[in-house]
Amino acid sequence: MPARKSPSKARATRKPTRPRAKVTASGHPLKVPRGRAEIAAVARLRAICLALPDATEKLAWGEPTWRAGKIFAQMDTHHHGADHLAVWLPAREGVQEELVLENPELFFRPPYVGHLGWIGVRIDRKPDWNVVAGLVADAYRQVASPRLVGRLDGVAPKRPGARHI
Repeated sequence: MPARKSPSKARATRKPTRPRAKVTASGHPLKVPRGRAEIAAVARLRAICLALPDATEKLAWGEPTWRAGKIFAQMDTHHHGADHLAVWLPAREGVQEELVLENPELFFRPPYVGHLGWIGVRIDRKPDWNVVAGLVADAYRQVASPRLVGRLDGVAPKRPGARHI
């Protein structure tokens, strides 16, 4: 019978392991931007999303999501090893196809929700932030309550029993 190595010697010969990714409460690995440019892009997107009425941020599936009751924006931080940093947004019917045909370098059909009409928007290639903000606002309108959409559009809420003159 061959001689067994002592436990201390066995540990000394193991290959070093890669540090484990931080794991969220849901068990998903926390996905983080790579480098200063990506950190700045996420910060800019966060500011756009949180500027909308009653928008909240919640970590889900290891990535930030922004909600107005329902999700209107979800980060895609190199999802399953993808080469991009992007945001997924719900869009009106036909918008996804139009944008992907117009500029497939910037827009794509995201996994999981693409069949529902959501659009993927790359934010790692110096996007036009006015376009991104417009798409985020449109996505917000898709999921937010009429009251919140009214606040976004600057419309005063109707008071019950108010008289119109």
